[in-house]
Amino acid sequence: MALPAYIPSPSINSFSIGPLVIHFYALMYLVGIAAAVIITRRRWRAVGGDPDLVGDVALWSVPAGIIGGRIYFDITTPMDIPHVWYGVFAVWDGGLGIWGGVALASVVGIWRLRKHGANVAQFMDAVAPALLVAQGIGRIGNYFNKELFGLPTSLPWGLEIPYQYRVSGGIPGRYLNSATFQPTFLYELIFDFAWAAALVWLGHHRKIKPPGLFALYVFGYSAYRIFEEWLRIDSSVHIFGLRLNMYIATALAIIGAIWFYRSQRRPDPAPVAAEAAADDAATSEAAEAVAAGAVAAGTAGAEAAGARAAAGAEAAGAEAAGAQTAAGAGPPSDAQASDDPEPSGNSESRESQDSEQATS
Repeated sequence: MALPAYIPSPSINSFSIGPLVIHFYALMYLVGIAAAVIITRRRWRAVGGDPDLVGDVALWSVPAGIIGGRIYFDITTPMDIPHVWYGVFAVWDGGLGIWGGVALASVVGIWRLRKHGANVAQFMDAVAPALLVAQGIGRIGNYFNKELFGLPTSLPWGLEIPYQYRVSGGIPGRYLNSATFQPTFLYELIFDFAWAAALVWLGHHRKIKPPGLFALYVFGYSAYRIFEEWLRIDSSVHIFGLRLNMYIATALAIIGAIWFYRSQRRPDPAPVAAEAAADDAATSEAAEAVAAGAVAAGTAGAEAAGARAAAGAEAAGAEAAGAQTAAGAGPPSDAQASDDPEPSGNSESRESQDSEQATS
């Protein structure tokens, strides 16, 4: 059996369960959202966050993202709004604008994170790869809707688009007779998964300061969309010959690159805090050393003072004892001298004088 040299389009885009009609486009977005929640819970837990917070954020952000995505689609491609009263709300027919969805979901998500006191930058890095996975899964819904295709091609992976979808897709008349087209939905699916893996790898192997990974998400996806917008030929508002999304993708790619650069140039608060803690510890140790030195010095001073006092007491005692000794061996007082008899020397001298006088 010969295989077709192109990617065939699916014959259906929905199925029914009783009275309920399930569109593959909506189903793929629900699967993508569930995958994003699971991935974000794991990544948020890995950085010490509460995984239950992811559910709270998703509960508010997902509806906001759907609303924002539909508003963006209605504003940028009003010609594709179904001509029914609920046309502006028919997300299953026409789709969502990813940039509008991410923008409004981010605003609501930041509000919830701040309400819970969580680190917004770290959460944005945790959710960045998950968003790409959700977008990639959502592109499978574009395949079932037979939309998001590019220029005609004869490549083996060209996407077959039935004639009625070429007409309703608003492609230029010169392409209506072509049968196969560039499968830009598939290109984006591959890029989304590859860029998500790249962000995860960077987060594990490089020091990326939050929200650097989210900034790279904005830059990378928007840069890819510049390439995709060159290929796409479906209906779009054009300005100066270029698709509106081309301008938006270019602007967001520049913003993402600058955002990443500035986020990585910003001083990391962690080392500063560590240095401050080290300084405090050193100061505390120095204070303890000074206090210990003061105590030691005081003790030594007290001991020296005691020694000096003891030495002084001993010296005073010695002086007192010397004084007492000197007092006992010294010359007599005047009263004692007057009471004592004459010395023997004087007596002998008078006796000699008396003998000489008698002889003469």
